Amino acid sequence: MKKIGFLSFGHWSPSPQSGTRSGADALLQSIDLAVAAEELGADGAYYRVHHFARQLASPFPLLAAAGAKTRRIELGTAVIDMRYENPLYMAEDAGAADLIAGGRLQLGISRGSPEQVIDGWRHFGYVPEEGKTDADMARRHAEIFLDLLRGEGFAQPNPRPMFPNPPGLLRLEPFSAGLRERIWWGAATDATAVWAAKLGMNLQSSTLKFDESGEPLHVQQAKQIRAYRAAWKEAGHTREPRVSVSRSIFAIVNDMDRAYFGGSEGEDHFGYIEPEKRAVFGRTYAAEPDRLVEQLREDEAIAEADTLLLTVPNQLGVDYNAHVIESILKHVAPALGWR
Repeated sequence: MKKIGFLSFGHWSPSPQSGTRSGADALLQSIDLAVAAEELGADGAYYRVHHFARQLASPFPLLAAAGAKTRRIELGTAVIDMRYENPLYMAEDAGAADLIAGGRLQLGISRGSPEQVIDGWRHFGYVPEEGKTDADMARRHAEIFLDLLRGEGFAQPNPRPMFPNPPGLLRLEPFSAGLRERIWWGAATDATAVWAAKLGMNLQSSTLKFDESGEPLHVQQAKQIRAYRAAWKEAGHTREPRVSVSRSIFAIVNDMDRAYFGGSEGEDHFGYIEPEKRAVFGRTYAAEPDRLVEQLREDEAIAEADTLLLTVPNQLGVDYNAHVIESILKHVAPALGWR
C-alpha cells in the first residue's frame, strides 16, 4: 500500500445532531479536513459528487480552494458523474483547479450511481442519443474530456480576434500539462475496468460493485483489478497505472470510537442499487488496531491496489474525522506496508 487518503461524501443536515448543518459547512469543513489530513501525513483528500442532494455537488471550486490551502496532498474526486458534465467546460475548470493546486489533482470520473431525482441529467440539458443509454452518454462525455486534455488545438481562430492568437488551431485554456494521466475511472464492473484500461485511465473501485460472481466484494474487486492490469498491459501503455479501493475502516482506540463504531463490524451484503442489477456492498471494518491489521491483510483488493481511500463520517466534524484518519495512519497503516 503506497498511498492512503480520505473520501468524503460531504453530507450535511440541519439536524442539531449534525456537525455539518449547511452547504457552507460541508464545503468549508471539506477544505479544513484536507489541511488537517496533509498535516497528519495522509496522501490524498477525495470528494464524492452527488447532484440534487445535501452533499458535495460542485467539485472544482472546492478542489481549487483546497489546492490553495495545501501544498503536498493529492486532491481528487471519487467520482464525478459524467452524465451531468459538459466536457469542454469541465476541461477548463479542471485545468484551472489543477494549476492552482500545482498539478495535484486526481480526478475520478464515471457513469455515476442512481441519483436523488429521476434522470437528473436531463435537467442539465443532456439526453442520450437515439438507441443509446445514459451510461453510453457518460462514456462519450468522458472520451471527449480525455481528448481535450491532450492539449491539441481543434478550433478555427477568428481572423480578426479581439486579442492576438498563437498560430494554428486553438485549444481550451487554461491547459494543465500532465492532468490527462491523472484521470481515473470509477468502475462497477469488470468490463468497464477493462474499457478504462484501454483508454489509459487509472482505476477506482468503490465500496460497492455490481455482483458478477456471488463472491465477497474484496475477491470480486481483486479479480477486477487483475483484469484491468492485464488490459492495460495489452494496450501497450508505457506508464504504470494506479488503482484505488475505498473502504470504511475505523480503528477503535478510545471510548468515543467505541461509542460510535463498536458493534459496526459486519459482513458484505448483497442488494439492488438499481432495478435488476444486483450489487455487493462492502463491510465496515471497526476493531482495535491489531485486529484491524489481521482483517485487512486478508482483503485481496487492498493487497492488489496501490491506494486506499478511507470513507469518513464527515458530519461528526473535522476534529473527529482527523482523529479517525490519524488512528489509521498511526496504528494500522504501517503494518500494511504504508511508508
